[in-house]
Amino acid sequence: MFPIQDSIPRRSPPIVTWLLIAANAFVFLVELSLTPEQLEALFYLFGVVPARYTHPRWAEWVGFPMQDYWPFLTNMFLHGGWAHVLGNMWTLWIFGDNVEDRLGPGRFFVFYISCGIAAGLTHWFVNADSTVPAVGASGAIAGVMGAYFVLFPHSRIILMVPILFVPFFFELPAIAYLGFWFLMQLVSGAFALAGPEQAEGIAFWAHVGGFVAGMLLLPLFLIAHRPRRFERDEFGFETAWSPHLRAARRRHPRSWS
Repeated sequence: MFPIQDSIPRRSPPIVTWLLIAANAFVFLVELSLTPEQLEALFYLFGVVPARYTHPRWAEWVGFPMQDYWPFLTNMFLHGGWAHVLGNMWTLWIFGDNVEDRLGPGRFFVFYISCGIAAGLTHWFVNADSTVPAVGASGAIAGVMGAYFVLFPHSRIILMVPILFVPFFFELPAIAYLGFWFLMQLVSGAFALAGPEQAEGIAFWAHVGGFVAGMLLLPLFLIAHRPRRFERDEFGFETAWSPHLRAARRRHPRSWS
């Protein structure tokens, strides 16, 4: 199932979502200019290699810089191929604009980065001895999906399912689609624990960690003060004792009904 569109219109331009997509696209273009050896070195230095932090002596022997935690940030701007980067950026485009609308650009950026770091930490915790670098924005995007799951559960998601190369389109409530997606990540992650060959190169637990982080962190970002907008009836109530408004009420009683 591939999401095509959601039913929630955005109220303002999703500036941070656009900038994140542009940043990921720029970094991927840089990756394309590298040789295979340079690209591998890039992934090992700036991707999350769990054993690098679990076994510091091994990391020092291999040549990793010590006390370097930047990969928990930089890994979410690296991608392993066209399908990887396009799939991630499309998903961010579908769900990111509405979450950014609710949080505001600044808080959305911090929220996105926080979910990405939480996803990387989850991957490290579950795969502590892995020497394979994990890269990609999917953990951070999973956090955005977790926030969307909470904020817009009744939104409609248009999905495309190819059957024998014929695309079929149908709608699902966001709560059903995202709930199923999370369940699949959880089940796939459980199977991946049986052995690396079961994971097919996908960091399922980073997805799980990002999604859960998005749900848990969202209330903290919503607590931030937002100016309250008074409706007309509320305005009349709040200023009912103003002398000028009392006089206007007497002159034009119907306009205040």
